[in-house]
Amino acid sequence: MARSGANTSGTTLEPEVAKTKLTKESFRQGLRIFRYVLPYRAKFSIGLLMLALSSSTFMVFPWVIGKLVDAANGKAIALPNGTVVSISQIALGLFGVILFQGIFSFGRIWFFTQVSEFTVRDIRQSLYAKFVSLPIPYFEKTRVGAITSRITSDVAQIQDTFSLTLAELFRQVTTLIVGVVAIMVVSVKLSLFMLATFPPIVLLAMFFGRKIRVLAKATQDELAKTNVIVEETLQGINTVKAFTNEQFETRRYTASLTNTVQAALKSNMYRGAFVSFVIIGLFGGIILVLWRAASLASLGQLSIGDLTSFALYTIFIGASVGGLGELYGKVQSTLGASERILEILDEPSEPTHRPRVAGTAPLQVRGDIEYRNVAFSYPTRPDLPVLKNIDFDIQSGEKIALVGPSGAGKSTIVQLLMQFYELSGGKILIDGRDIQLFDLTELRRHIGIVPQETLLFGGSIRENIAYGKTDATDAEITLAARKANAWQFISSFPEGLDTLVGERGVKLSGGQRQRVAIARAILKNPAILILDEATSALDSESEKLVQEAMDELMQNRTSIIIAHRLSTIRKVDKILVIDGGQIVEQGTHDELSNAENGLYANLLKLQFELR
Repeated sequence: MARSGANTSGTTLEPEVAKTKLTKESFRQGLRIFRYVLPYRAKFSIGLLMLALSSSTFMVFPWVIGKLVDAANGKAIALPNGTVVSISQIALGLFGVILFQGIFSFGRIWFFTQVSEFTVRDIRQSLYAKFVSLPIPYFEKTRVGAITSRITSDVAQIQDTFSLTLAELFRQVTTLIVGVVAIMVVSVKLSLFMLATFPPIVLLAMFFGRKIRVLAKATQDELAKTNVIVEETLQGINTVKAFTNEQFETRRYTASLTNTVQAALKSNMYRGAFVSFVIIGLFGGIILVLWRAASLASLGQLSIGDLTSFALYTIFIGASVGGLGELYGKVQSTLGASERILEILDEPSEPTHRPRVAGTAPLQVRGDIEYRNVAFSYPTRPDLPVLKNIDFDIQSGEKIALVGPSGAGKSTIVQLLMQFYELSGGKILIDGRDIQLFDLTELRRHIGIVPQETLLFGGSIRENIAYGKTDATDAEITLAARKANAWQFISSFPEGLDTLVGERGVKLSGGQRQRVAIARAILKNPAILILDEATSALDSESEKLVQEAMDELMQNRTSIIIAHRLSTIRKVDKILVIDGGQIVEQGTHDELSNAENGLYANLLKLQFELR
């Protein structure tokens, strides 16, 4: 098939999860992804309740520890009703707190995990359904690596958020709020002293965090470049070996890895400085507060138990402040991932699978085709016309051939029939009806194609043939294989139809792959057939078998053949010669071959001289 000259720079291959600045708009857009949680809102609500209970019991722990220390120092600890409790009873109460903490934590993890797994499944289903419904131009401007990154790394980022980040964010915020209230209850004077130390620490933490994010992004960019080298090298390994460039590719990859390491070292230098700052600054501030608390305790203004509770709450608050910076970065990453996923889900799909009106019969196609002044330019290059005023008709059951130089527009003509692209002008009619009025799914079911480069899926021969009719019986599959001259080699395999063809069909020869593709088209039983010269890259024996199979396939069907070997189209009803996006000649083989100085006659002479 002809290439469109796709612009692959529109979307990069990079798998990194970039961060989006946390604004009101980005937050609002990111929340749209939560619509996938709605079917599981009951489980999500229970998970939130368990999280609230887990966080609450966690914050009771320092208070009970404080009472245990006071009891150990001989201070009487009484309940609100006046009952004095012993050290053993306080310790038992502490064990109860831990027990409930464990139960609530299990419940939180269990329910959030269910919500996370089901939500991610639904997002991936929606993404995959969207991918297969997007028009061809989308894939020509978007690299496959970028697409797979959306359904893998971006969705994984959202999964982490649903299962871990949300819970941790809620826990840290709860810890911070409850901790501040708790230390206020213990000592207002000491609490104000502690809170005064936090603003400079938070400001410096934000500075370090922003710098680390920038450097981490640079490291991810360099790593993405190394991944591109690996992908391109492995995809073109035959070319690499043919040109003996193994050492060159190794040096190229090593140089890229060196850049990645340098970027990573710079990033980790700031990360190390940040960790040192947290240790010195944050915990230094805590030590300063504890010194002040110890001074108050020595003056009798604070009990040892309250000092212990205050110290634990202070550590909890410090840990929460330190953790919020990392969680903020994760929220940014999640918003970025959500936006990219939503961008894909908002892409316009092809108008396929329209619901059929009740009582209407399935679409029947005779195969009459008419092109009326068809013009076309690729969306990525609107200023460069590919087809100009293409005008011809094909009667049902006729066989026509499209010939011409490479890049003349032959494959584009049939791509427009399949509605892979929108016309720039004119119209195409099938059975007298504009193709834009057809449901794409029903129309394409009546069009079969055998491409020049056959792509087989990595399953069995049976699955690949049955792709033309997914509910076909073994008898139908076998009959199609026989008609395609494929049964002879299939039956020679020990596993027969269950033989695995390997990725892209690499375990079969070119002729075998083409005959499997023809069997697939025969099984589909289309009214209109497109053959993108399937014999151009085959040896003489394989070509003969494939040509016989194609002759069987073309019987009683409207057939369009994109011809490279002109010797294969002598028997067609009409030949259209395409050059520069226009029909410059048309007629039978005999008429065109005898036309003096005609393009077809010249091509024929050139091929005869080369043979």
